[in-house]
Amino acid sequence: MVDELSLRLVPDALWEIVEPLIPRFAARPQGGGSAPVDDRAIFTAIVFVLTSGCAWRHLPPSFGVTVPTAHRRFTAWAAAGVFEKLHREVLDRPGGAGELDWSAAILDAASVRAKKGSLTGPSPIDRGKKGSKIHVLSDSNGIPLVVDVSGANTHDSTLLQPMVSVIPPVKSRRGPRRRRPGILRADKGYDYDVHRRWLRAQGIVPRTARRGIDRNDRLGRYRWKIERTIAWLTGCRRLTIRYERHGEHFA
Repeated sequence: MVDELSLRLVPDALWEIVEPLIPRFAARPQGGGSAPVDDRAIFTAIVFVLTSGCAWRHLPPSFGVTVPTAHRRFTAWAAAGVFEKLHREVLDRPGGAGELDWSAAILDAASVRAKKGSLTGPSPIDRGKKGSKIHVLSDSNGIPLVVDVSGANTHDSTLLQPMVSVIPPVKSRRGPRRRRPGILRADKGYDYDVHRRWLRAQGIVPRTARRGIDRNDRLGRYRWKIERTIAWLTGCRRLTIRYERHGEHFA
């Protein structure tokens, strides 16, 4: 039963991408320290915590790893940039197959309640309670290109330029890697001339909803895909309420 669960959480095809990115275990010359643990078991435990929403201290012993070891390895991998590298490797698969739609990118954000830690702030939509905001920039189909985290009191528009600037170079079916969409779509929260001018300077056509001009019932014709993506992300129960003390771990 445990093997079936592990294969469902981390299929062989996913593990083939993950395994080369994980730093190799090196024993200390003087001896001692932590013993080597199966990397796939650690990664499976991380995915289980993410999808189930369980606390680290409630990690089932059937995974074959202790809670301190799993959490310690998670923080080490996060510091080493393993998850950012994994995201780029996963993007290269549809990019190389021509399945990323670069005709447009879509930007949106959603707030989640946070218990503590960095990258939090009083939420204007939750009676000032502490929260964080998840920012997502996707291709035209809703595949996430960039994800970031900020305090819940951060205005959505302040992340537009930083997120567009860090779109990773993704493999394309032919020619060089690509990192610039043709159009950027966003809601009225991003309606500022300074962003329109900056996007045009980058060769990107702004399609930001204009306050007082565009009707609300017409804004969802394209943006429903990014809203679906955010719904998929928050379907991972560990992301519905933020418990991580460190903002970069939540990201």
